[in-house]
Amino acid sequence: MSTAEDVARRAVVDQYRIVGEPPEADLEGIVRLAATLCGVSTAVINIIDDRSQHQIAAVGLEPAVCSREDSMCAVVIRRPEHVVVPDAREDARFAANPFVTGEIARVRFYASSPLVTPSGVVIGTLCVFDEDTGELPPDVSEAMDLLARQVIDVLELRRMTRALGEANAQLARFAGQVSHDLRNPLTALSGFLELAADSPEMARAPQVARAVSRAESAAERMTAMIADLLAFARAGGALPRLADVDLGAVALAARDDLDAATHATHARIEVDLDARVRGDATLLGALLQNLLANAVKFTAAAGREPRVRVHAEQLAGAWRVLVDDNGPGIPETRRDDVFALLHRAASDGVPGLGIGLSTCQRIVQAHGGHIGIDDAPGGGARVWVVLPAADTARAAA
Repeated sequence: MSTAEDVARRAVVDQYRIVGEPPEADLEGIVRLAATLCGVSTAVINIIDDRSQHQIAAVGLEPAVCSREDSMCAVVIRRPEHVVVPDAREDARFAANPFVTGEIARVRFYASSPLVTPSGVVIGTLCVFDEDTGELPPDVSEAMDLLARQVIDVLELRRMTRALGEANAQLARFAGQVSHDLRNPLTALSGFLELAADSPEMARAPQVARAVSRAESAAERMTAMIADLLAFARAGGALPRLADVDLGAVALAARDDLDAATHATHARIEVDLDARVRGDATLLGALLQNLLANAVKFTAAAGREPRVRVHAEQLAGAWRVLVDDNGPGIPETRRDDVFALLHRAASDGVPGLGIGLSTCQRIVQAHGGHIGIDDAPGGGARVWVVLPAADTARAAA
């Protein structure tokens, strides 16, 4: 009967997707190194679930599957520690094991190091054995433990890479749906604005004409932003095009686009930004618009009139763009979490899906930059973004 530990082990093994797959070259390299270090003929990476032992990489034999009852490693993982057995015939744990008696093999020397996942689950061993008796000096035993950790590192890297690919595919589907949902009303809005701009009444209402013209420009920028964000998501975070970008102009345009949405909050957004970077202007516009919108939204939700300042500091070969607000700030313990896709805190009480900062992080990383959160000097939150300066980026290219 499977225990709770067995169930947890099988769930973790399933996440790695390694059972039943052809041996991987990097794992085979590790077992070859283990055999060489230990001076033995055979080394194996054994994955043990609730029923079987799976040899996912081996040197000195063909990888195979055996029942858990026949496995020597299934015995030692009950107490996960490095094990060295000079002669398995003289060890009560293994004397009657078919790998020792000759039914399956004639193992004499046996040593293993446990494979322990970051969550503390033991999923198997890195195992070496030989038909001759033997010993391991302490430094070689230590090296085996290091190699076992390398096995887990390889499996974790593969799992995270696969998860990232699946997340990118999910994001691309999500972006496609959002793009479709936004484009329809935006197309209708652009059409109505065009009709209004062409009407003879506009000649007699210059203020209205200017407002319609601004709205048309905003609609055009929004259309371009939607298209570029969709392309960005579908490309898995690869930038579609690069150019020298005047961030001050981009920030002013983002402020203008938010003017109607933030009017009711009595927000004041000060742009004091004289920086040029190498990047995609539309995506950087989406970045700044997200940061400004968040600053206004969360400050207003705290019952304050938003005061937001966008400015920059010049670094060696880069610009550090700062967005300061007078809101409630973000606790230090939550500053990493808020960049997670779809992260929402129940206590925020602010509507939205929580995708803004996740998108910001992807855009910044695609530009070779960094993003983070500190306390603003006058209270509130400071979101900072480091981007390569235009001159440096062009020289490096």
